[in-house]
Amino acid sequence: MRKRVVSMLVLLLALAATVALAAEKRWVSSDGTTLKKEASITSADLATLPVGTELTVVEAGGRWIKVRAADGREGWVYAGRVSEAAPAAEVSGGESGLFGDTMQKSQIDTAKADSARSIRGLSPEVTQYAKQRGTPEAFRKELDKVLARKVSAKELKTFLREGKIGEYAP
Repeated sequence: MRKRVVSMLVLLLALAATVALAAEKRWVSSDGTTLKKEASITSADLATLPVGTELTVVEAGGRWIKVRAADGREGWVYAGRVSEAAPAAEVSGGESGLFGDTMQKSQIDTAKADSARSIRGLSPEVTQYAKQRGTPEAFRKELDKVLARKVSAKELKTFLREGKIGEYAP
């Protein structure tokens, strides 16, 4: 009987180790990401998580993910602020384009090539097409102004909150 109990205990420990090794990981991909007490934007902040922070998924499903940080703290993060892939070594902390780099790195799918192209302005092919179609130069210049617009983190947060978008959606 004693050998059976020891065998079961060893089996359970091996199973627990296998589960721990297979734990799902996420990485913070957006500046201003906070670990929340509950799965709600109005919940208390437990910590601010820098871009690149590795998290272990405790519970997933839906717009919020329960995670554990390396220091053992557990809480909730909005799924759109984390990535399933570790960040590249050259994570940029600055903003670029209309919504900044952080929006392009989130778990929420974006067409990265299209986003990057729009941030740089019109491609040579599109510019040529516009000329062939007789699109006025003034339109292209106005579009370039829009594409060059920078939005601060505070402005973006206000926009998301007022529009009830992303983590602010009901």
